[in-house]
Amino acid sequence: MRLRRAWQKSLATKVITSTVLLSLGVVWLTGSALYSRLSDGIRSSSLNTSIAESRVAFFNAQYQMIISQGMTVQDRKDLLSQIVNTAVTVTANEATREVIILRSPAKVSTQASNYEISTGAVLTKSVPGDLRKQVQDSTDVKYSYGKLSYIKGREVDALFVGTRVNIPSGGRYEMYLVFSLASQASTIHLVQNSLLATGGALLILIALITWLVVRQVVRPVREAARVATQYTHGDFSQRLQVESKDELAVLAHSYNEMAQSLETQITRLENLSRVQQRFVSDVSHELRTPLTTLRMASEVIYNQRKDFDPIVSRSSELLMAQLDRFEVLLEELLEVSRFDAEVAVLEVLEFDVIALINRCISDLGVSGDAEAPAIGLVTEKSAVTITGDMRRVERIMRNLLSNALDHCDGTPITIRVVATETEVAIGVRDFGTGLDEASLIRVFDRFWRADPSRARVRGGTGLGLSIALEDARLHNGELDAWGRPGQGAHFVLTLPRIAGGQIESRPLKAQPEDFHQENFYQ
Repeated sequence: MRLRRAWQKSLATKVITSTVLLSLGVVWLTGSALYSRLSDGIRSSSLNTSIAESRVAFFNAQYQMIISQGMTVQDRKDLLSQIVNTAVTVTANEATREVIILRSPAKVSTQASNYEISTGAVLTKSVPGDLRKQVQDSTDVKYSYGKLSYIKGREVDALFVGTRVNIPSGGRYEMYLVFSLASQASTIHLVQNSLLATGGALLILIALITWLVVRQVVRPVREAARVATQYTHGDFSQRLQVESKDELAVLAHSYNEMAQSLETQITRLENLSRVQQRFVSDVSHELRTPLTTLRMASEVIYNQRKDFDPIVSRSSELLMAQLDRFEVLLEELLEVSRFDAEVAVLEVLEFDVIALINRCISDLGVSGDAEAPAIGLVTEKSAVTITGDMRRVERIMRNLLSNALDHCDGTPITIRVVATETEVAIGVRDFGTGLDEASLIRVFDRFWRADPSRARVRGGTGLGLSIALEDARLHNGELDAWGRPGQGAHFVLTLPRIAGGQIESRPLKAQPEDFHQENFYQ
């Protein structure tokens, strides 16, 4: 587990591990090929030397047997023993060798002397049967690998080299020189251990060299990551140290120039944002004084409108309506400036969401209007209590209801409340003109309207949904939207039961399946 975490988080670990694994494969293939070549060379050299020595011993034995024709049997046995001793002791290498002389299975007189000999207490049956058959059928020197068995039960790997030998008055015999392969196996084992030790040392050196090289590359990368982390925290004063003129130095120069450019741009945008926020706030405050004067004057005119000409009377009514709209716009601009300045705070208290929604429906003036669209409230509980800013939640509901009334085209509007132990979800569904997918992306943008040319029943500034979203997020909640052309729209407000808490689930999703117009009156 630790290695896996290190692999995922450390570039150096990845590079070193990959390099060592690839090097291990290369070393293994190279070592295997080298070991095979060396082993074959050692075996081939030992085989050639053994066969050459055997040919000399066989020639000497055959020559001595030819000149022993006039000797007695005992003298010939003594001569044969001398030949065997010479063949055992005279050798060009350190390998132990034995001599075995066996009578060939031919028709001979039972009165013939037995010249079978074996040295070193070896068993004559150790000679491979296939080799004996080859020697019996040919006059050439033959060889074969096999196990050499001793009388005491010990066995060793050996090379058997044999040929036919004719002994006067004795018949046809087979002479075998047996070379022990223990020394050869020891040499091959030494080569194997040397290759393993060399391969291990090579892997360690490769890992060390890779670590040194990677360290030179990873250290600047880690420093760049550290500085980038500082940038994400808003500290653009950090810079990368440039100590060379290589590619990493060029990267560091580019990194520093990028940081300088970002710092300049962000500072410029922050200054511009502060100027804009100050401008909106100042204009909103400064306009309140003349707005108050205009309202006082317009109220005087509005109260006397019955005494005026009908045209003047209608103008006074329009003046009051536009002053109300202007005052709402100023209030919304002030609220937007508070959000931008991050000074908006919650005035938390405990209240009933159901009562708040009923009050919003009543205040919008549609419950007593026969021509107004019907608004239905669907809830499983008569009261749902939450802790939050009642003024902001009420503003969210008023904005959602006003938006639904503007776009429902006289169709019913459904409000559904679903509450859990940790969340409250409020859905506002209309079946009017609806929204396309492109409009859903911008529906919460400031001063944006889906159809600016559309005649609005209640007017609007294009800030309502944007402020509603900010109010929801100020509670640590969320506001989602769904819509399709001709199918209406569905806005879902999800709030924690306690402001600032976490939303663990979405009890109500912004999708068409949650409401159906035909089921509204059931």
